[in-house]
Formats: sequence, structure tokens, C-alpha cells
Amino acid sequence: MTNPSTYDCVIVGAGVFGAWTAWHLAAQKQRVLLVDAYGAAHSRASSGGETRIIRMGYGADEIYTRWSLRSLEQWKELFRSTNHALFVQTGVLWLAGEDDARLDETISTLQHCGVTLELFDRTAMEKRYPQVNFDDVSRGLLEPESGVLLARRAVTCVMEDAVRRGAQFHIAQIFPPQPHASHRLDFIQTSSGARVSARQFVFACGPWLGKVFPELLGQRIFPTRQEVFFFGTPAGDSRFTTPSLPTWLFQEEEAYGMPEIEARGLKLAHDAHGERVDPDTQSRLVSPEGVEWARRFVARRFPALADARIVETRVCQYENTSNGDFLIDRHPELSNVWLAGGGSGHGFKHGPALGEYLAGQMSGHRAPEPRFSLASKATRQQRAVF
Repeated sequence: MTNPSTYDCVIVGAGVFGAWTAWHLAAQKQRVLLVDAYGAAHSRASSGGETRIIRMGYGADEIYTRWSLRSLEQWKELFRSTNHALFVQTGVLWLAGEDDARLDETISTLQHCGVTLELFDRTAMEKRYPQVNFDDVSRGLLEPESGVLLARRAVTCVMEDAVRRGAQFHIAQIFPPQPHASHRLDFIQTSSGARVSARQFVFACGPWLGKVFPELLGQRIFPTRQEVFFFGTPAGDSRFTTPSLPTWLFQEEEAYGMPEIEARGLKLAHDAHGERVDPDTQSRLVSPEGVEWARRFVARRFPALADARIVETRVCQYENTSNGDFLIDRHPELSNVWLAGGGSGHGFKHGPALGEYLAGQMSGHRAPEPRFSLASKATRQQRAVF
């Protein structure tokens, strides 16, 4: 590391939130150090893994629709400028059953925000996607311009471009900061004994936020175990690849997945929050119960894959706040420390807009959004953002 007095900002955590914040600060010509204990979007991080959905639909939550639009614009521009093809325009298909009020809210919000969409009744969906069983599905909404981000490589791309813009990146383990009588943080210390100073600090540590700030966030950040499955598709069969099959979300069953991308198999995951876990010690092997659920779901919704093998699995974690809104706020006792997290389950896509917002907050050029305040975060989960 260079002379510690040279940094305007040190960012702890090189997932999608930390990397994009570093990118935006570097674009402002600030002297930025991005630090992570294991590396950008590493396998234990919430930003790790191969793929993430980017979609505009959020029911009546227009703020997230607009952030998704802004983020997709920035993702595409980054990929163009760096010559990386890390966005796959699969389309995203929302599927609703009897309780379709949220679908109506989504339609209204998307139309208000000028998002291209297509609407289907069940008959039309069965004709267009005959490989899917639409039992108990009444309507569908397709976002044709949405799709999938190649997650781990996308974060690495952001980090590398931030470095090209002048930021520095180092792998280092940071000790939790201690309260200080001056109500400012002067430096952070690494496990190797180095002290790193800066005018401002950002902690974007994902599921580790509650461990870095146990008294403040230990009961306000909820890391939960999430299992992901990939099912092998039949040889020579293109029905489960794009464009034959879009990315899809069954609202009432809290299940989502995507077509086969880069020959990984059909992806399936349960969006319901799993058991609370420690990101350092949780098992990264899927459970027999999860396997049973995944096999039942695939056999029902994709009958041609009823006997398909599970070719790959992954265990990661969400790290949500009490209701699913982001946490982007100052530390209440350290005026030059910022907290950024609570994004798992829906946050990855928003990295560009979140980094832009936080960089604006830090420079005093952006008004705060009350929904992202620490004061709004409770200690009991009651999910409201999907």
C-alpha cells in the first residue's frame, strides 16, 4: 500500500456495491483504495457466482425500477467501453397466479417509467413457451430488454476499470474499527499490522457488516443461507436456452431461474429467505431438503427435465435488512464512515446506481433517501421489497 495519508476514501469490501462506489469516486478523481479480504466478488461473497438477474419490475416501488433502469444503462456502457460481453438479454418473464395484484402494480410502474413490456394470458404463454407448465398461472409480464449479468466477471470488470481510472485495489483483512472520542475514524488496521488512513471510509462488507459492527448492525443485517441448482438439459435440445426460454420468476412460489447460459444448465433458486447463517462458517454444500425441493419444482414446471441431473450447485447467502430496503447511511458515531449493504436477493443489479448515489452523498451533492437510512432499519424481519 502507498503512503496512507494519500487516500481520500478507503472502501472495505469489493463486491458489487464497493466496486461501483470505488468506480464513481475514481471517476471524480478522488484517491481511492478498495480493500477485500479475499478478492473481488470471491466465492464466499454475496456478489460471487456466475449470474444475476437484472429486471425493472418491483411492484409499486418506483425507486427501484428507476435505479434498475439507470444501472442497466451504466452496466452496458461499462461493457462497451471495456469490450466485455457480460450482459445477456434473455428477457425476464414475471408469472402470477390468483394473487396478481403485485403484477398489476408492476405493470403500472413500468408503464409510468417507460419500460418496454409484453403481456400474456395463459393461452398465449403456453403457445410461446410450450416447454413450461403454467398450471395455476393466470398471467405473465415479459420485460424483453432485461436479462442476466455475468456476476463475478462483471464485478471484476468494474474493479479493473476503477483501477484504470486511478483507484488502487489490495487484498487485506481489516480489523473492525473501534469507537473514537473524536467521532471520526482516523485509520483502519490490517491483520498484517498496517495502518491505512483516509478522509472517509466506506464499509460495504455484505454479510460481514454485522460482524464488523456487531453492536450497531448485528441485529439489523440478516445473512441467510440460499441454495442454487443447475439442471443439465438434454443433448441437442435448445428449448432451455435463450431465446427459446427467458429468465423467469414465479411470484407466488418464490422461485426464480434462468435459461442455460454458457452451458451451465437451467438455473433454479428459491427466493424465500433461508436459515440465518455466519458467512465464515456456514456449509457450502446443498441440503437434501433443498435438492428434493428443486427436483420437485423442475419436474412440475419443466416436465422434459423431470429426470435431469443436477450438474452444479452453489450455496451463498443473502444479507438483507429488516424489510429489504438498502442500508446506505453514515455511521451514527463516526461522521466520516459510511455503511452500504442490505442488498442481497435484489441488490446486485443496482450496483452502478448505488455507487453513484453513495458517491454523491459523500461529496454532499445528493439528497439522502429516507428509505435507505439506518434509522429505518428494524431488528425483526418483515420483508416488503421483492
